[in-house]
Amino acid sequence: MGDLVDVDVDVVNSGTRTRTLGRSPSLWPLLARGAALSPFKRPRAGVTAPRTRLVLPGVRVDLGRLAAYERACGFGVGADELPLTYPHVLGFPAAMRLMSGRTFPLPLLGLVHTSIGITQHKALTATGAYELAVCVDDLVPHRRGTEAVVVTEARADGELVWESRSTYLARHAVEPAGPASVAEQAVAGRLRGQAAAAELKPLPVLAEWHLAGDVGRRYGTASGDRNPIHLHPLTARMFGFPRTVAHGMWTVARCLAERGAPRAARLRAEFRAPVLLPGTVAYGARGSRFELRGADGGRLHLTGEVLPLT
Repeated sequence: MGDLVDVDVDVVNSGTRTRTLGRSPSLWPLLARGAALSPFKRPRAGVTAPRTRLVLPGVRVDLGRLAAYERACGFGVGADELPLTYPHVLGFPAAMRLMSGRTFPLPLLGLVHTSIGITQHKALTATGAYELAVCVDDLVPHRRGTEAVVVTEARADGELVWESRSTYLARHAVEPAGPASVAEQAVAGRLRGQAAAAELKPLPVLAEWHLAGDVGRRYGTASGDRNPIHLHPLTARMFGFPRTVAHGMWTVARCLAERGAPRAARLRAEFRAPVLLPGTVAYGARGSRFELRGADGGRLHLTGEVLPLT
């Protein structure tokens, strides 16, 4: 991922520590460290995010790994432009370093990727050099626990060319909300009704995909994200899943490979339910919106929208 010198440099400014990494971290040790520390972390309301920003300068794309990623996700192989989702792969090891660390208050085990928003300001070339920066921007209350907001930025020659905001949910007990007014209850009920109605109306199905059991292993090899729930039914069952689970970011990338995306674009996707492997899913789209459901309009797995950046 680049010819970087293995030296870390720290700078503290206004309470935020910026650490410049000498190379991209290896994911396996981070997964192991996160797993080992998870039992000692108790997710709860009111925790704060570590004020650390990790920077990776001079990152270059490994074209072999990029080609493997493109094949795993259904993109055309060999194009000079990076897929819209690929900088997430480049920045993910740094994000994992933050979320597996001692100062990150949420346990890595059980952390669920719930959404991603991406803004790409211009096309990114596969042969370019990029500076990546990653931080945990905030920890916010969620009706089921606490969400970590992880921000990743990519710069080329000092210019911000790509940025994302991912949310990761740690489930835990939450204090019941105080009594709402009648008007607030009415608004909340109407919004819940609109959301339920939207889920009941599938988008027009444009393709049906029969997913093999090795999708998680192939994507894990290409992306470096070898979370055990994606690799084998036995390890998936250890975490409560009946079968292997597809990566959420694979589902987004596969949908984008099917529909395409503008060179400058804004993407928003929400992961609604896991995709079990092997299995069959239906890809639907209308206008800027897209979704992934179980076959025959079944369970909603993914909703998303991609718009040109104006």
